[in-house]
Amino acid sequence: MIPFGPTVHVLKVTLRDVRPAVWRRIIVPSEMALPKFARVLEKAMGWEGYHLHMFDVSGILFGRIDEDADYLIDEQSATVQHLLPRLKSKLRWNYDFGDGWDHDVAVEAIESPQKGKHYPLCIDGKRACPPEDCGGAPGYDELLRVLADPNDDEHGHMVSWAPEGFDPAAFDLVAANRRMRTR
Repeated sequence: MIPFGPTVHVLKVTLRDVRPAVWRRIIVPSEMALPKFARVLEKAMGWEGYHLHMFDVSGILFGRIDEDADYLIDEQSATVQHLLPRLKSKLRWNYDFGDGWDHDVAVEAIESPQKGKHYPLCIDGKRACPPEDCGGAPGYDELLRVLADPNDDEHGHMVSWAPEGFDPAAFDLVAANRRMRTR
């Protein structure tokens, strides 16, 4: 049952085609507009936000409208609660059309906001987000393989290319929330 009055959505965001899984559990205001929601998703996952994105709800596409994207519904006209109206609702969020980072976003709960909490909020997660522009899931697999093998001919290059101190197993909840606050 959905509470009466303002609500928040508890969402699990999982990056597709990457193993071990990279995911975040976030809480956002239900009335959050999609452009703001996209920035929250970028920050929660760890993306830098300089690529295009699109929301896909059962083949109905929402995104930024321009002359090359007339097949999209303007994302400014919808909110989280419009696209994810009930428990277990799902959508696909695509970030960076070149690398094709697809994310599954699923509603785990719709609740009343907690007094004293500031939203959006990341409450859990696993593993680091892949570096920008690494070539999608296949490129990321290759990056991980090379980083793990100091004898690989490309190891030195990949170490210098990857973000400083990149640890694919790391997830920093405090850093995720700090990024989300600086939308």
